[in-house]
Amino acid sequence: MPYSCKTSVIYVSFIFSLALTACRHRDKADVSHIPVTVKIEHFDKDFDLMRTQPMDQQAGVLYTKYGKFYQDFIERILKAGSARDTAYYAVLRQVFAGKAYTDLKHDVDAAFPNMDKQNAELTDAFKHIKYYFPKKSLPKVYAYFSGFQAQTTIGDGYFGIGLDLFLGANSRFYPALVQSFPHYISRRFTPDNITPRVVEGMAREDMFPENDKDNTLLDKMVYNGKILYFMDQILPEVPDSTKIGYTKAQLKWCGDYQASIWGYFLEENLLYETDYQKIQKFLTEAPFTPGLGDNNESAPKLGIWAGWQIVRAYMDKHPEVTLPQLMADHNAQKILNESKYRPKNPKE
Repeated sequence: MPYSCKTSVIYVSFIFSLALTACRHRDKADVSHIPVTVKIEHFDKDFDLMRTQPMDQQAGVLYTKYGKFYQDFIERILKAGSARDTAYYAVLRQVFAGKAYTDLKHDVDAAFPNMDKQNAELTDAFKHIKYYFPKKSLPKVYAYFSGFQAQTTIGDGYFGIGLDLFLGANSRFYPALVQSFPHYISRRFTPDNITPRVVEGMAREDMFPENDKDNTLLDKMVYNGKILYFMDQILPEVPDSTKIGYTKAQLKWCGDYQASIWGYFLEENLLYETDYQKIQKFLTEAPFTPGLGDNNESAPKLGIWAGWQIVRAYMDKHPEVTLPQLMADHNAQKILNESKYRPKNPKE
C-alpha cells in the first residue's frame, strides 16, 4: 500500500432527529462475537526514549517494534533525512532540545493520560469492519506527534494518529496555526474525533479510494455519501455532526433547507458539471457555502451532505443491498435514480 499522509476532516457532536437518520429499517450489527481487540501503540513515548537512551540502541528498538512506520516517520513526517543514514540523529537532538517539543509533550500527556476510551471505540469500530468485511486485514494503530503536519497517516499495515492535532479545540497551540488550520477546522481537533477520523481515513485511503474518472459533481456527491454511510454502519453511536463536521446550527440548517439545497443543484445544472473550479465549493472545507443562505449561515460541503442523504434514501429503499455491495457499486446515476430522492423542507 502506498504511504499517505493527510489531514483528516474532523467533526463535533450533535444528534439531529430527522427522517434522514440512516438505517431506519436495518438492524444493528451484533459484533460481540468478533475476536478483535485494538490497543493503540504509543510510538510517541517510545520515540521520546531516544532523548534519554543511546540513539543507536533505541533506533534499533523502534525499527523492530514499528517497522515501516518508523522509516516513514523519520523521512516523511519529521523530514529528518534518510532513516538509513544516522545523520538524522542530529535533527532529533535539535528537536528534543527545543522548548516547543517539551511544551507539546506536556500537553499531549495531559490530554491523553491513557487511551482506554479510544482503544474501546476502535475495538468496536474494527469489529464492525470485520463484521461487514471479514477478509479485511486490520492495521496496527500507532500514536505519535506529527509536528502539526497531519492528523492521520496510513501506510503499509499501519494507521497513525497525530495526537498533537487532537488536543482539544482550546489548545494553546492552535491559534498560531490559523493559516493552516482556521478555527472552523481546529474546533474539531478533539479527542472524540480520533475514532471517526481513523475509520474515515481507512475508508477513503485504503478500502474505497475515489476513482479518478468520477469527475462529475454527482459522482463525487455519491462517493462521499457512500463514505459517510459506511461510517453510519461502522460507527452506529457516533452523531451525524461528528461524521461530517458540522456545528449544531449547520446540521439544523441543512435539515430546514434540504429541498432548497437539492433544488439549487438542479436549477443550476450542477449535477453533471465536471469543472472542479465550479463544484469544489460544494465539496471542500469552508466556514459556509457561498451563494446559499443568508448572513453566511449555510453549512459547508453541501454536495457531500446531499450525497449522504441520497445514499441513505437508496439504502432505505433497498434493504436487500449489503454494505459491501453498496461500496462496490460505482454507478452514481443508478443510485440517484433508485433513491427517488425528493426532499421537502420541514417548514413547507
